Amino acid sequence: MAEGKFATSVSCMDGRIQIPLNKWIKENYSADYVDTITEPGVDKNITQVIESIKTKVGISINAHKSELIVVSGHYDCAANPVSDEEHIAQIKNAVEVISSWNLGAKVIGVWVDGSWNIVPV
Repeated sequence: MAEGKFATSVSCMDGRIQIPLNKWIKENYSADYVDTITEPGVDKNITQVIESIKTKVGISINAHKSELIVVSGHYDCAANPVSDEEHIAQIKNAVEVISSWNLGAKVIGVWVDGSWNIVPV
């Protein structure tokens, strides 16, 4: 199981806020790590049904002009406790699915290994 004190951030997906928000949470609540759960405009939409990944990706591409979609999986994932090989197969499948949406962005997959290194798949 994971070691260290965790906090959970339910925040907007806007990448500009993640670093300062996580830093503040760590400094003010003595957290070692911050799990980040994001939704676009979460403060407005918290009571509504969660939007699909496709909608979220579309917002990132259309509103923020994102040109890269990175699909990742990681070592020791509590929500998806499968082998590294299964994770990598799932990442590759997710890349194919998201690529099929033809959103005009590059889609890549990465694996975050047990040493927290990023490995393209």
